Amino acid sequence: MRFDYHTQYRQGFALLPHTSDRVLYGLLIALLLAVPFFASTYLLGELGYVLILCIAAMGLMVLTGFTGQVSLGHASFVAIGAYAHAWLMTQGLPFALSLPLAALISAGAGLVVGIPAIRVSGLYLAMVTLAFSIVVEQVIGLWRGVTGGFMGMLVPNPELLGLSLSSPRAFYYVCLFFTLAVLLALLNLMRSGIGRSFVGVRDSEAAAYALGIPVKRVKVGAFGLSAGVTGLAGALMAHHIGYLTPDAFTLLLSLDLVLMVVIGGMGSLRGAILGAILISLLPRAVAALKALLPDAMARQSGMEIFVAGAVLAFFVLFEPMGLNGRWLKLRALGESFPLYRRDTFRRQKSYMRSERNR
Repeated sequence: MRFDYHTQYRQGFALLPHTSDRVLYGLLIALLLAVPFFASTYLLGELGYVLILCIAAMGLMVLTGFTGQVSLGHASFVAIGAYAHAWLMTQGLPFALSLPLAALISAGAGLVVGIPAIRVSGLYLAMVTLAFSIVVEQVIGLWRGVTGGFMGMLVPNPELLGLSLSSPRAFYYVCLFFTLAVLLALLNLMRSGIGRSFVGVRDSEAAAYALGIPVKRVKVGAFGLSAGVTGLAGALMAHHIGYLTPDAFTLLLSLDLVLMVVIGGMGSLRGAILGAILISLLPRAVAALKALLPDAMARQSGMEIFVAGAVLAFFVLFEPMGLNGRWLKLRALGESFPLYRRDTFRRQKSYMRSERNR
């Protein structure tokens, strides 16, 4: 078993307080850095896409998991970041400059949505973000002078200091760098006063008001930050796709991002990454499942949606804390073994807010 005895104030805020954690995460980073040397071109492309989804899922986690604001339209911010980045590069801006500018443009769009959206919450907020996503999709299709409309838009090849980043290995390292940078930035942000304000607004807006937290500004800031991170993912996704069309940023992408957050575990950046990995593997799992089914069943359309719904229902019923909750339980089991008791991880009843005072 492992016990924490802090002798300094800063030890309670350490990201990796234990040597074993530092060693394990160091080995994981070393493995990710070594992957391109033995992986195929196809696998590198798929891993790069998974890393992009991890960034987008972490962006949505800031808004939904940490601040408690529901969004069904985050595909629109992915689209804004992708098209803004592609358009800036066609105007002659270098890759290193157009990428952060695209994220800032997406963050500005998030602020535009967040200012009126703070007046509503719950289902009404979800409908507002969904409507915004539909509007953005139509604007992209009709603004032919900038986006190319439904005919599409070619994305220029990325270059940095005269070196091409379009090869699968180089682009994989770019995606890995930004994934680690976003993860470290959000981890430190959530430990700061801003991050604690996010969590306070999520848990109880009334209590946040009583503590002097500017709830409205926190909500708007969460929208802007979430949209900026998601727009960064969209800018990277533009290079992964290579040719942008409005069909790549539909409601299905927004639903996939919501599934990543819910299945991974609300309020956890680790959960966002685990959820992104699981959702990105679902199409391959469905393809393998179709190979085992009879032809009459394998030819049926909508198998992917059915499997995604079944996975979501499974986690909601049997593991509401998501993949991150299951990981925490397994880690606690390993640390407490052999003193584990069967009732240690027994689930307690979750009460709705209206039931607590009955």
